[in-house]
This record gives sequence, C-alpha cells and structure tokens, in this order.
Amino acid sequence: MDATRPRRGDTANRMLDIAERLAQTRGFNGFSYSDIAADLGIAKASLHHHFPTKADLGRALMQRYSDSFEAALAGIDASGEDAYGRLSRYMKLYERVLVDDRLCLCGMLAAEYSTLPAGMRVQVRRFFEKNEDWVAALVERGRREKSLRPGAPARDVARMIVSALEGAMVLARSCEDPARFASSVRPVLAELKAKAVRKNR
Repeated sequence: MDATRPRRGDTANRMLDIAERLAQTRGFNGFSYSDIAADLGIAKASLHHHFPTKADLGRALMQRYSDSFEAALAGIDASGEDAYGRLSRYMKLYERVLVDDRLCLCGMLAAEYSTLPAGMRVQVRRFFEKNEDWVAALVERGRREKSLRPGAPARDVARMIVSALEGAMVLARSCEDPARFASSVRPVLAELKAKAVRKNR
C-alpha cells in the first residue's frame, strides 16, 4: 500500500522491506532472520540489534503497514470523489498489491492468526476494525448523498466489502490470474451503485 513511511535507520528499513515482501508471499511463519540476513548480505546476529526478536520485527512491520494504509485512506478521503469513486479507489489499493504477486499483509497474517505473537494478533484485529469503520462510514456517506444504495446496515456492507476484497486476492493469486480480482470485486461495487441509480430515476 502506497504512503509515506516512518523514518528508521537504513538497515532497519531494509529489514522491514524484506520482511514485508516475505510475509506477503510466504506468510509470517514462512521466513526467518536467516532469510533476511541472506537477502541483506550481512550476519544474522547483527539483525537482532534492530529487532531483538521476530515478534518485535512483526509488531514493527504491522505498525508500519497499518500507518501506510491509513495514510492511503486519508489520500482517498482528500480526493473529493463521491462514495462510489472512493470505494473504487479503495479496491485499487488491494489490486495494486497483486501486481507484485503479493497478498495484503494483514490478510496473510489473518490466515496464521492462531500462531502469531499476542501483540501481532491485536494489531491484525485492529487493522480490520479500522478498515471496516472507514468503509462503513463511506457507505453511510453514499447513502446520504445517494451515490450508493446499500441493502443492509452499513457495518454489514463494510464487512462484506472487506471480506470480498481479501478473498478475491487469495483466489486471484492462487489462480495466477490478477485480472480475476477485478472481475470478482467490481460487480459487488457496481450493484451498490446500480441500486442507487435505479432508486433515483
């Protein structure tokens, strides 16, 4: 997800970059400090200076990813588009991740939820709660401005949308067909808009 990231030392940032890529492609349990050290070309022991444990690395990774995503949402809010336009931009955040053959970091971690350190589990839940809050508020906005016509409470619609996006990413990647993502998700958003158009005629 594109956004300005907090400043850290160069090695720490590179560690987080590599860890993010590995977690998005293999899962958090699918890599070790040895993998990061090999990618950086430095001794594994030196990595512990920046993040003493993998749990510390995971929490920092989650915080950076969440901050980046929230900044991306703020950018969407600043676009001035109606609710449907903003939802379309939100969908694009997920779609762009697939271009690099990755999955949403938090979606990947959700699949490993029971094996994650406690602090990371809290961060994963918070990530999805914040996304659902943002989407629910947007759905309500669309209802008021008549650019969307949800057929259920905004919170339920938000959960449907977030679930659809995460699930569509997994299926598109497993089928090695990124285009499958958009073809799966666009009808969900289009139906919300179509209902509003039909109602306003």
